[in-house]
Amino acid sequence: MKLFLRLKTVLSPVPARPVIAAMAALSVSAGLLIAFNKSDDTPSNSDTIAKPLTAKEKKKKEAQLRKELEGPWKKWLQQDVIYIITDEERAAFKRLQTDEERQQFVEQFWLRRDPTPDTEENEYKEEHYRRIAYANDRYASGIPGWKTDRGMIYIKYGPPDEIDSHPSGGSYERPIEEGGGETSTYPFEKWRYRYLEGIGTNIEIEFVDTTMSGEYHISTDPEEKDALLYVPGAGLTLNEQMGLSTKTDRFNRTDGTHLGTGTGPLPESMNEFTRIETLAKLQGAPKIKFADLEAKINSTIRYNTLPMQVRVDYIRITDATVLANITILFENKDLQYATKDGIAKATVNLYGRITSLSRRPVNWFEDTVEVPIPAEMVQQAMTGSRVYFKSIPLPPGTYRLNVVAKDVVGGTLNNTERALAVPHYDEEQLGSSSVILADQLEKVPTKSIGTGNFVIRSSKVRPRVNDTFRRDEKMGIYAEFYNFGMDEKTRKPEGTIQYEVVNNSTNQTIFDVTEDIAKIENASPALVTIEKLLPLNKMEPGSYSLKMKVVDKLKGTSLTTPIQKFTITS
Repeated sequence: MKLFLRLKTVLSPVPARPVIAAMAALSVSAGLLIAFNKSDDTPSNSDTIAKPLTAKEKKKKEAQLRKELEGPWKKWLQQDVIYIITDEERAAFKRLQTDEERQQFVEQFWLRRDPTPDTEENEYKEEHYRRIAYANDRYASGIPGWKTDRGMIYIKYGPPDEIDSHPSGGSYERPIEEGGGETSTYPFEKWRYRYLEGIGTNIEIEFVDTTMSGEYHISTDPEEKDALLYVPGAGLTLNEQMGLSTKTDRFNRTDGTHLGTGTGPLPESMNEFTRIETLAKLQGAPKIKFADLEAKINSTIRYNTLPMQVRVDYIRITDATVLANITILFENKDLQYATKDGIAKATVNLYGRITSLSRRPVNWFEDTVEVPIPAEMVQQAMTGSRVYFKSIPLPPGTYRLNVVAKDVVGGTLNNTERALAVPHYDEEQLGSSSVILADQLEKVPTKSIGTGNFVIRSSKVRPRVNDTFRRDEKMGIYAEFYNFGMDEKTRKPEGTIQYEVVNNSTNQTIFDVTEDIAKIENASPALVTIEKLLPLNKMEPGSYSLKMKVVDKLKGTSLTTPIQKFTITS
């Protein structure tokens, strides 16, 4: 089917592609165990309550966003991908608040279109920029080639299967569907695509240069290229030559054309509504060819028939490396057991993969978790759990963690994904590790320092993944703080650490203690390690929050850790 289109495109400046930097790492020291009198607990994940913005705050935020988008991001949006970005993607991009989020969006944008995501090259992206360069070289006409209609179509859909080019116009024999007869034309080109996904087959697009300046525009009227259209008695169609119609009739048509075909029916491709529909489709972003990949990225199907809890804590090792401590919890009652020789055993196969935001592999692990239980004690063991631990060094930055777990006996599966925001530690600024609420916190033998499951430096710190403790337990609190100022005489840091525990239901402060950093064992400017045990037997069952505030008196700076919520049961 043929199509003749006219289109005005309004475009903006020329984009560049921004790059966002990544981040850096942490260090070590020993600890101090103390028991608190009054009790209250804290969480490992922070909750934020969004407050409605005032009209003034909204206006300020919008102005800030406009200013941010006027830089390279605006250029990327309004030049690099103006023709291929979907309306949904454009709206999502404009809602992003930080450069890091925008950088992640750009990486995902190209990945959704990458035909070979497992390779370093992105052929779609490379071809896209090749087309922009070609359009600028070939179709420029007082404006950059990418802004022209021919440039737009070429960038979106690539080279046509056929081109009928008339760069000088001149004598032209009309096809019968245009009315037949001979006339003279302005310069024009017809591009034919045998198939365009999401648009149709045998798509023909006509570009006309009515200004004779080299700037061709898409035309929806096949007669727009007729240089004799407004000359009485010249360039007549066959019907007009035979007296079946007059040239004046062309200007009385209501289908948006000046065809001289009389009242006869037009081919389907010349139908007014067909032309409008095809024009609308051509103006939209090209359909993403790799729909299966797009589905996996945007709406990956997650299996959670095997309940599993995952948490990640970060400990600084060096300026360039951070340990991501991955802890995975399985409840015994959720596993299936096979009994052999008096032992009931559950087996879970684990596979974990860490990738960059563009899905490039960074690290991976696989392991088997076994839960052996004497057959006669299976029922009693159902209240317990099994915890898996994996420590992986990573450079600062943002990654994806995918974990797949399969219960070998029951065949149940869990496939989960989460972001890893590995922190960057500025050596000039006060920083902290994750605050870990642990159900085991103890020193390890000298030979085990730095090695083994749950070992951080010289201590075994096993996180309580679900942050729920019984009253008859002690809750361990582990945290590290980095980059204090140093007293020139004592070579020691000076400051305080405040611990505050609040009952979430009553908002009552249960515990509020401030500790002198100088009195903490092995405290140094590079590293202050907090290791404390909080008895819970005097605390009522319920939900609590722990907040720690660190003050560096020498630098005059402070740091407040994210609120750690925890629950106490009877």
